[in-house]
Amino acid sequence: MSGRHNNKLPTNLPQLQNLIKRDPPSYREEFIQQHHHYLSSVEIFKLQPEKPSKDLAELVMFMAQVAHCYPEHLADFPQQLKELLSTNHMVLDPDLRMTFCKALIMLRNKDLINPTSLLEMFFELLRCHDKLLRKTLYTHIVTDIKNINAKHKNNKVNTALQNFMYTMLRDSNAIAAKISLDVMIELYKRNIWNDAKTVNVITTACFSKVTKILVAALKFFLGKDEDEKRESDSESEEDGPTARDVIMRYATGKKTSKHKKKLEKAMKVLKKHKKKRKAEVFNFSAIHLVHDPQDFAEKLLKQLETSKERFEVKMMFMNLISRLVGIHELLLFNFYPFIQRFLQPHQREVTKILLFSAQAAHQLVPPEIIQSVLMTIANNFVTDRNSGEVMTVGINAIKEITARCPLAMTEDLLQDLVQYRSHKDKNVMMSARTLIQLFRSLNPQMLQKKFRGKPTEASAQARIQEYGELDAKDYIPGAEVLEVEQEDKGYGEEDEWESTSLSDADSNGEWIDVHHSSDEEQQEVVEKLKDMPVEERKVKAAVVSTSRLLTQEDFQKIRLAQIATEVNAAPGKVQKRKNISIESDEESRGELLSLRDIEHLHKKPKSDKETRLATAMAGKSERKEFVKKRMKLNPYSSSTNKEKKKQKNFMMLKYSQNIRSKNKRSFRDKQIALRDALLRKRKRMK
Repeated sequence: MSGRHNNKLPTNLPQLQNLIKRDPPSYREEFIQQHHHYLSSVEIFKLQPEKPSKDLAELVMFMAQVAHCYPEHLADFPQQLKELLSTNHMVLDPDLRMTFCKALIMLRNKDLINPTSLLEMFFELLRCHDKLLRKTLYTHIVTDIKNINAKHKNNKVNTALQNFMYTMLRDSNAIAAKISLDVMIELYKRNIWNDAKTVNVITTACFSKVTKILVAALKFFLGKDEDEKRESDSESEEDGPTARDVIMRYATGKKTSKHKKKLEKAMKVLKKHKKKRKAEVFNFSAIHLVHDPQDFAEKLLKQLETSKERFEVKMMFMNLISRLVGIHELLLFNFYPFIQRFLQPHQREVTKILLFSAQAAHQLVPPEIIQSVLMTIANNFVTDRNSGEVMTVGINAIKEITARCPLAMTEDLLQDLVQYRSHKDKNVMMSARTLIQLFRSLNPQMLQKKFRGKPTEASAQARIQEYGELDAKDYIPGAEVLEVEQEDKGYGEEDEWESTSLSDADSNGEWIDVHHSSDEEQQEVVEKLKDMPVEERKVKAAVVSTSRLLTQEDFQKIRLAQIATEVNAAPGKVQKRKNISIESDEESRGELLSLRDIEHLHKKPKSDKETRLATAMAGKSERKEFVKKRMKLNPYSSSTNKEKKKQKNFMMLKYSQNIRSKNKRSFRDKQIALRDALLRKRKRMK
């Protein structure tokens, strides 16, 4: 019992650590004793640094725990630890090296070390062949930089670390360079280092000779920002005309089939306008921060042409180059002949290559260069010797390319493609019809007269801009609606007040129901605009745009009027034939396309024999639990005569009395037999 009360503080470091944290001045002598012990252990360690030392590890952790209690004695302790690690980190015992790193992390959390020098040393430690250590250091580096920039951006520390990381990306050790790149990518995704300098440092990794570093950098530029995607999905669409507004406009008047078709068409146009009005979200904002995208794309193309990497990596190169060309509207003429070599139906991942060719098209590319790509796709894909799916993919790709570069389409090629509108394959037919629908809005004059559809006010003004032409307006298109509506209201106010005052005399003090027909008024405004010349419209729109501030209600009225121009017939035109209704999925071409735009099939392809057989066999394997189980009192008993009769060959029973009498039964006997059978079945079910 007496041994329990002895002083064990010199050997029991956790107990001493706990007591020191509670009352540092009272245990100063014990701490000084342990500090001397630590210094002597360090001198012994320097003689044989590769030898493991459990005693030194415990002392180092003890000193790190109580460093804030005695800053005057342990002022040199962090620097001493860093020197031990930097000079001996390659030969140190893995456990002891991990202990030193944890002690330094603890001191950094207590803000006893400068973060710049410590993080630079940790980056150098990434060269060690210790996976657990590298994982620990990676977590600390990301967390520490995040905490440094938590309240405000610490530009001094960020600049020093970014400059150091630029040298680390070119490090001879591939593992250290890869982890440095992962740190920068993680900090960018967390919106900590989301500046142009970080992005341009990462661009240097796209030219690395190490495949893992190269692929990680390419994936960074090709990846999506999920936070921005979530924000775009949660955006409200209350700032435009709703479906109710359109329905209310067409609710008045006679309910005829023509009126109904007009409403359906207006709803389709509204759906298309809602897609157009969606704010363009830059899911690939890293591409926008590249300082010199033209030089970057040219270097990538040069590396792609001489690359010996596997095909998947080459596909990533083509994807990034096409996005750079499409987003920044670059002129990279050598890219189109390079990508034409892969435009064959038998080529692996050919739909993605078609997508890249569509992404790389824009209005500043000379039409002659894009025409060669279109002709290659038309000759290799849109031919009768190919299957329907191949032809559909080809027409979809041509449609997406011409939507971005309309001048590349020639009349001869368009007339040939339009002929597939009556093809026997439904997918080909619908793709050709969507191409017709596209040119009805882009340039109806390129189509034959029978394919132009019903002329509308919008299609009458449709025109493809010349090469390099920019359509800059000094007014808000459609703003003339507001002035016409204001004039009508000004004329009608006096009549409204007079009618109200007259009705007050006969009302006997009762409330009067006033009917607000805003939808009918809006319809009258649209009808008045039909007869107004185009030049007068532009003048009135310019006056409205420069003389007043427009509210959200004003913009809503403008959009409703623009929707009406796509529904209403052009002046002097009457609908002579039924317009083919096609589910239009045309929308404003954003920065990037999806693979569905190329692979979209209107009809589900028929499964081949192997697929159907595999589906049938999979269904049979799951039917055991649904098969009726034989319920026997004795599982070893034989079957009954009734069961044996069911398994007998029919030729053995053909001339039996039961079979022959069954055929001669009357209708009444069959009814009775059926009734008895159903009753027996119901009893069994109970």
